[in-house]
This record gives sequence, structure tokens and C-alpha cells, in this order.
Amino acid sequence: MTKPHHKLSVWKKAIDFVKRIYQITGDFPSEEKFGMVSQMRRSAISIASNISEGAGRNNKKEFNQFLGIAQGSSAELETQLIISCELGFLTNQMANELIKDLDEISKMIIGLQYKISE
Repeated sequence: MTKPHHKLSVWKKAIDFVKRIYQITGDFPSEEKFGMVSQMRRSAISIASNISEGAGRNNKKEFNQFLGIAQGSSAELETQLIISCELGFLTNQMANELIKDLDEISKMIIGLQYKISE
């Protein structure tokens, strides 16, 4: 049985983004394992998790609420990417690429919120 969120392109894109965050943060300094690395991974996971949890809820209002939480996690992760760049853990190019992809996910979430509000 296919779950409702498995059909959502934004959920699939968020899953791929989580994998990228895991790969990239694997190269961060070991002393950041319980700091920035953990926080960034949790934020990335939260985006995909809240999309799926919202899709599994009983009504559009609840779904929209969880999409809002996913948006918040997206903003949080953007901040963490900027900080990681400023601390020298990421190059400007890498941070910009990740932020661009994160912006695309954010726009897809907004589009989904608009669609379910119709």
C-alpha cells in the first residue's frame, strides 16, 4: 500500500536533501558531531518528517499546519548552512548550492499549502 506522502514530489526531494546533508556534515570537524552536525541533520529530517506526518493526517487544516512546521525547519536549516559557511565548514559555493535547493523545497511546500487550501 502506497502512503499518501510517497506520491509527493516535495517529500521525495526532501528525502534526497536529507541524504545530502548527512554526506556533507560527515566532513565537518569531529567536535561538531553533537553540535552543528546533529542540529543540521535534525532540521533536514524534520522537513521530510513533517511533510509525511501532515499528509497522513485526517484533514487539510492539520496537513497545512505540519507543512508550516516543515517551513520553519527549512528556515532553521538555512540559518545553519549560513553559519556553517561563516565558520569555514562549508565553502561559499557549497552553501549557496544547498540554500538554492532548500529554497526550491520551500517553494514546493508553499505551493502544496496553496493547493490544499483551495
